[in-house]
Parts: sequence; structure tokens; C-alpha cells
Amino acid sequence: MKLVVIDYESGNLRSVSRALESQGVTPLVTGDSAEFDDAEAVILPGVGSGPAAVDALNARGLVGPIREYIASGRPFLGVCLGLQLLMDRTEEGDAPCLGVVSGNAKLLPPGLKVPHIGWNSVKFNQEHPALAGIPSDSYFYFVHSYYAAPKDPTGVSGTTEYGIPFCSVYAKDNLVATQFHPEKSGPAGLRIYKNFIGMTKGSN
Repeated sequence: MKLVVIDYESGNLRSVSRALESQGVTPLVTGDSAEFDDAEAVILPGVGSGPAAVDALNARGLVGPIREYIASGRPFLGVCLGLQLLMDRTEEGDAPCLGVVSGNAKLLPPGLKVPHIGWNSVKFNQEHPALAGIPSDSYFYFVHSYYAAPKDPTGVSGTTEYGIPFCSVYAKDNLVATQFHPEKSGPAGLRIYKNFIGMTKGSN
């Protein structure tokens, strides 16, 4: 199978690739949008600044192709910043994002230690193939200062408490995104990659 991990110099590419390889898939790590054409699945990892990441995606001509790929109905996974980038805008620099999911990326509330780093539990609000076989309230590894706030709650499949409850899993149809890093989250995180690969096989 052809699984593309998008390289725009803002992602934890090595760790994501190793996690996928542990599940039997060697990804194609590339910033060439032409590779999306026959891809069976695409992953958008992300760390660091939201506005810088959007600038990097725009500079590589990736914004339109990412939107088109998601609209095609094929499995797409966003990781950490990759979830926030799906929103309309981010409060970080009041910058536009990809506009795939209506909502904004917001700064965690004042008074909390930011960034939020470490293990925290995720309560699953609804079933989705990406979450199959993972108990609700499992722990995953987070590193972030902003969080995604979708306007439509129907895609919010997992929530986490850190001062406030926030969306830590968005999963709706072919689109899945996590605020945490599955590749750093032990067996539960690897199960998400396994499930995502299973979604891909099921979509053929």
C-alpha cells in the first residue's frame, strides 16, 4: 500500500515513520503533492508554530492538494499540530489555517503550565474505526500550547481535561486527527496507527 507522510519540515517524521513500520507499512515521506494522486492514505504530522507550518505548506503548494485529498474520501490523519491546522484559523498570530474543519485553534487558558507536556487520559465520546480496541480513558502523550475547538461537536470523538475539557481526537468519516502524539504513546498510540492502516485497507 502507498501511505504518504507529508514532509514540510514541521513534523516528527522519523518517529511517525518508525511507528508505521512497526505496523508493517513503510511510508513514503515526501513534500511532493503529486504523490497524493495514487496514495491510499496520507498523514500530516506537525510540531511547533502554526503560522510557520501554514507558511511552509503554502510555499510547497500543499494546501490545495491536502484539501482535495481529504475531500476525496480517502483516509487522512493529522497528528498534534496536524489537528490544529485543519481549523479555519489559529489564535497563534491570528493566522489562517487549512479551513477543512470549521473552528479555531485556541491558546490553553491562563494559569495553566504551557505547554501541556506529558501523559493524559482521553475519554472517547463516540465510536470510530480509528479508535477500535482502545479503552476509553487510555493515556496518551501530549506536547502542545494550543488546542483545536471545532464548532461542530459531532466530529469530536475524544476529549481530555487540562484546566478545561478540549478536543483531543477529531474523527469523522475518513478524517482523523489527534492532539496527542500516537507515535510516542506506547501500545495505545500504535493501535491508532494500526487502525488507521485498517481504514485504508477497508477503503479500497
